[in-house]
Amino acid sequence: MTCGINRIRCCAHSLFDTTMPESQATDPQAPLLTDRFGRVINYLRLSVTDRCDFRCVYCMAEEMTFLPRQQLLTLEELAFLCRAFVELGVSRIRLTGGEPLVRRNVLSLIRSIGELPGLDELLLTSNGSQLADVADELADAGVRRINISLDSINPARFAEITRTGELHRVLKGISAAQRAGIERVKINSVIMRGRNDDEILPLLEFALERQLDISFIEEMPLGDTGRDERREELVSSEEIRQHIGEYYPLLASDAASPGPSRYHRIEGSDSRIGFISPNSHNFCDSCNRVRVTCEGRLLLCLGNEHSVDLRAVLRSHPGDLDALKQAIVAAMDIKPERHHFYDPEQPQVVRFMNTTGG
Repeated sequence: MTCGINRIRCCAHSLFDTTMPESQATDPQAPLLTDRFGRVINYLRLSVTDRCDFRCVYCMAEEMTFLPRQQLLTLEELAFLCRAFVELGVSRIRLTGGEPLVRRNVLSLIRSIGELPGLDELLLTSNGSQLADVADELADAGVRRINISLDSINPARFAEITRTGELHRVLKGISAAQRAGIERVKINSVIMRGRNDDEILPLLEFALERQLDISFIEEMPLGDTGRDERREELVSSEEIRQHIGEYYPLLASDAASPGPSRYHRIEGSDSRIGFISPNSHNFCDSCNRVRVTCEGRLLLCLGNEHSVDLRAVLRSHPGDLDALKQAIVAAMDIKPERHHFYDPEQPQVVRFMNTTGG
């Protein structure tokens, strides 16, 4: 652990060293964002706010303290940051939160990012609560894929899991996104034993009937959500696959996405059935992503604390694109090989999912 901390400090002290990492200095044709394990980073998940109108039990505590607004990156800083990443070879940006659509004037940011030359895909992760009002504008701004969290289609249970959410608003948002012409609308469902594991088939059939994609997600142990039973509630992707397979034969699919979902299909349906398995099937060897929090912290791994403060760079060198890009490139050298969820020998991540950026 000490070694890791020292590496982070070393990187932070040398952010403005103009010398490229050795792997890139020796090969001018090498991708600009390549870590020391040879993984090419072409996907940014950018949190625009830590605030959310839900309090999902696996994401945050019931009583939350959110960041003071002055600590957040401004919309202009977020747009500048995206420009730097795209010029460094990032071709996909996903906007996350918290709930990104509760950020004031966020549509202006989305439009700015959608106009960046070299960006192939602009994506969004949402809880769906605000989607009905802005789906058309999102489509016009260039958003082509939307992931929507949906862990139950039972109104009472949905309210229990989200603590504050109303199912009918989310269902209305899903329909609005489809009508707006968003190319792929996907449901993300976190399955928890004793809470919603009896809804695996209803959630799947909900997606199939509406020609939606769906990913079943193993819960990731981020932050103290007040649930001591978290590990006991973990349902593995293999359990979910086996359960579905008793009713619907799952066929292998060559469908791919920029994220970690591994997809299957069901004969006669165009819906993609994905499984995200951070605990049971580590997918770190193919990781192509980094995250930036709403306060400008560049996280090199979802399950580790390796990070660099890009807000400090932005505000110490306002308008200096080269300084920002140098900091990002240098940070690739501290991207860890893998996470260690549920490993008792390793420190666990204390930040909540809403501050990480989903």
